[in-house]
Amino acid sequence: MMSEAPFKAIYKVVDGLEIDTDVYLPSGSGGSTGVPVVINIHGGVFMLGSSSMVNNDQINDCLSRGWIVVVPNHRLCPQVNLLEGPMQDSRDLLAWIYDGGLQRVIGEQSKPHQVDLDHVFAFGTSSGGHLALSLGFDVPRPVAAIYDMYGCCNFASPFWSSKIPAVLAKLPPNLSQDFINQVYTESPIPTHDGVSLEGQAPGPPDFSRFRPAFVFTQIGNGTVMDAIFPSKDWDKVDPIRNISPEFPPTFIVHGMSDTMVPIGLSRDFLAELRKHGVLCGMREIPGEEHTFAARMKVGSQTWEMQKEGFDFLQKVLEDK
Repeated sequence: MMSEAPFKAIYKVVDGLEIDTDVYLPSGSGGSTGVPVVINIHGGVFMLGSSSMVNNDQINDCLSRGWIVVVPNHRLCPQVNLLEGPMQDSRDLLAWIYDGGLQRVIGEQSKPHQVDLDHVFAFGTSSGGHLALSLGFDVPRPVAAIYDMYGCCNFASPFWSSKIPAVLAKLPPNLSQDFINQVYTESPIPTHDGVSLEGQAPGPPDFSRFRPAFVFTQIGNGTVMDAIFPSKDWDKVDPIRNISPEFPPTFIVHGMSDTMVPIGLSRDFLAELRKHGVLCGMREIPGEEHTFAARMKVGSQTWEMQKEGFDFLQKVLEDK
């Protein structure tokens, strides 16, 4: 059940900036029950990437299940902070869906799909995993369930202020602070950047550009959170501090060899979910580093194991 090419829709305008999302429709119309929706949020340390840099095989998996897939862009830090930028944009996208915005733009495409607002799911990789989790708290109506793929959480952990020598070793030695700080001058605030931590084209980061140079400097020096949320008011942005028995059912997939977001952070998050009685699960993927989603081969062991996240969402749907 494949899709036609996605169409773009504007879900938000802020300070004159239009923020868009790609919408993929399955071939079926969903019948009388309506069509579930998966919000698929790209990774990139909240500062890189775009909607074009998600895994197409995962999109096709969702489409084959008869789901609509919504792949949004969001404003990129650091000109706007984590809470007021990526998190607010993701939450406004969810509100747009619940308020009928998605149904309206589907109608403008003359498609018959009726959106099932009782089954809006969130999925994301890396920083996108965090943004998916942010749709489970401090929103008027949370998503129905969440699939978090090696998402960022537990920001009080010492890891977030620790250097990563392997990343520092990739940086050229002559980067000046004045050069990388040009990132703060970009206007309007960008909603996409052609670099992804997931490994997609156009290839390795170009450190002659100030945004990749800035971002990888922060990652290597352990200063990402200083850059994107300097207030450090973790209660407002950290999913692990916002779990209650009402938190949506959540499934986590994480590589056991991850050095950029260590698997222990997700294990801590899972333990907190269980402590509050939230329906949850986790699949640890042997041998996989961060960003493995981009390199998965359909039918491989890693592919089959990560599919358990979408199977979890399917089970939530079937148990309605």
